[in-house]
Amino acid sequence: MSRSVVIIGAGPGGLAAAMLLAASGQEVTVIERSGRVGGRCSRLELGDYRFDAGPTFFLYPRIIEELFESCGFDFRNEVEMLRLDPLYRLSFMREDGAFDHLRLWSDPQQLAAAVAEFCPHDAAGLQQFMLDNRAKLAAFEPVLSRPFSRMTDFLDPQILKALRHLRPWASVDRELARYFQDPRLRLAFSFQSKYLGMSPFRCPSLFTILSFLEHEHGVWHPVGGCNAVIDVMARLAQRMGVRIELEQPVEEIVFEGRKAVGVRTAAGVQRADAVVVNADFAHAMHTLVPDALRKRWTDAKLASKRYSCSTFMLYLGIEGSVDLDHHTVLLAEKYAENLREIECGSAPPATPSVYVQNASRSDPTLAPPGHSALYVLVPVGNLERGIDWPRERARYRALVFKRLEAMGIQDLERRIRVEHIITPQEWASDHAVFRGATFNLAHSLDQMLCWRPNNRFEDLERVYLVGGGTHPGSGLPVIFEGARITARLMAEDLGFKAVAPRQATALTPRTGAALMGACE
Repeated sequence: MSRSVVIIGAGPGGLAAAMLLAASGQEVTVIERSGRVGGRCSRLELGDYRFDAGPTFFLYPRIIEELFESCGFDFRNEVEMLRLDPLYRLSFMREDGAFDHLRLWSDPQQLAAAVAEFCPHDAAGLQQFMLDNRAKLAAFEPVLSRPFSRMTDFLDPQILKALRHLRPWASVDRELARYFQDPRLRLAFSFQSKYLGMSPFRCPSLFTILSFLEHEHGVWHPVGGCNAVIDVMARLAQRMGVRIELEQPVEEIVFEGRKAVGVRTAAGVQRADAVVVNADFAHAMHTLVPDALRKRWTDAKLASKRYSCSTFMLYLGIEGSVDLDHHTVLLAEKYAENLREIECGSAPPATPSVYVQNASRSDPTLAPPGHSALYVLVPVGNLERGIDWPRERARYRALVFKRLEAMGIQDLERRIRVEHIITPQEWASDHAVFRGATFNLAHSLDQMLCWRPNNRFEDLERVYLVGGGTHPGSGLPVIFEGARITARLMAEDLGFKAVAPRQATALTPRTGAALMGACE
């Protein structure tokens, strides 16, 4: 029997859940507050320039390939993907103002050569790092693909076997010290913790797998940007019968007792057998669910949790070319101090790290001929830090432009044709992100697995969660995995059969054996 499901939010998790539920025969409606699908993964159009609003590349596309397969589609036929090599260029600014540069590659021979040239005495650690993290990913992938709702879930033999790889006492940086002595090289394999909005000095050692994933399975650019993937998902979902309603903010979830029976918008009440929340978790709880109905995730409990950092964003349409790689990261000369300023400072970092995506270098669809589309991201504290962003906005913009000039971008302001800025304040007010914490709840061990909001939301009946605020966590492949978990739980509860991929499409790791030869 077909069930009716309302999904709040047309972000990547919401659309993935919509496709999976529609493929299993359910009646699905996605209600989105803005005029475009995608959420934090939507498209920003400024004149003839196109930008990703948030995520700028794909890791581990196997998950979305399997998801499409489950729904009867071939991902590679729907989306053109470019595998980037080099993955990115890292620039380490020294205190004298000069730079040390390191390009990291997917190609194992080039990766081994680049590491050996940059830091000869640490080159031998690369092979062991890859071997150990290959084993860690193999052990934890099944763990991250299943739900966690209670402590007894840890008694599963597969989970107990995986936990020996966890090393809960170690941070990402401390874990990498087993392989690399040079702190710059440890940063090269740990700055990815910023994908979770965390410091490598606090991020659990499990997440060394992020850097490993980049080298083993590649960093991928969808032609048109990550938002192009979301547009394809929306189109396919509608083909499958999903109704997507844009510019329809949900005002509240409607309950009978503790059981969700629908949602209310300006158009009235839309009843449903179940509700899936793909909105920012903490913001959604505050605005859509009365505090009295929540037991574990009350307003007081939400206020006590730790949240990720935020970001200061610049989207720049530039006349002419820019001599930067597709991805370039400028790492602050005093990186640990920079992170302390993000986590504890009452002002934004004085010498920030800066990430620049120069995607039009690889993808000419993003800017007019002879022009460039630059995406600039600076990690900063979330709104808990109390920074007055309306006052800081212009000053910090000027500081970021100085950092860009130091990276070698000349005459930048003179060449700007379009510009858009997002501060933590806009993340909160315009994009409905709690405290402007762009990466949701922090991924500390006490806020993961069963300590993170459950996919089958434990506080309410017939309410389910998808997105970075629930298990398994943030990041596109992880969010897609979370949507698969949620769809399976809904199938169990509502009495329908969940779809599954007809055939696993595991990518062939090409780095492993080749890297072993390159390091010998």
